[in-house]
Amino acid sequence: MKLEDKVVWITGASSGIGAACAEAFCAAGAKVIISARREELLQAVRERCSAPDRVTVCPIDVTDHARHDALVDSLSSSVGPIDVLINNAGVSQRARAEDTTLEVDRQIMELNYFAVVSLTKAVLPRMVARHSGHVVVVSSVAGYVGTKRRTAYAATKHAVRGYFDSLRAEVAAHGVGVTIVC
Repeated sequence: MKLEDKVVWITGASSGIGAACAEAFCAAGAKVIISARREELLQAVRERCSAPDRVTVCPIDVTDHARHDALVDSLSSSVGPIDVLINNAGVSQRARAEDTTLEVDRQIMELNYFAVVSLTKAVLPRMVARHSGHVVVVSSVAGYVGTKRRTAYAATKHAVRGYFDSLRAEVAAHGVGVTIVC
């Protein structure tokens, strides 16, 4: 995919993989939208990019599903149609199942699975209508093989893999790609 002037939205972009993606996509000529909860960290990522003027900072809590549709409308109007959505926001877990409360299990599922699905559902109809776009979800090998002390995390990554494998089959005929990165 040629990236020059494509709009790439990256969640979880305040550090790590997301920040590195922001820098790489910006260097490739894309218009980059970076999102995470902490604006000050996003601003620092923006400043590290080769062309900060091509980077839009959009602080969000991706678990706030009620904002997703309006946010997609706003970003599409201000930056342009979203060509690539990189669902990178997430949290890990390292605890024994018996020591993890159900509330923690739910919180991890909310961020790692439901927020990703919700944001994708907000972006997807426009991609399908344009017969163009790509959805990327950052997952983990834990989505294939569970290990001890990773129960909730592995469950979310298995769910992500199942959902996005199925989504790929649904939208391929509409010119929309789906990639799961492990």
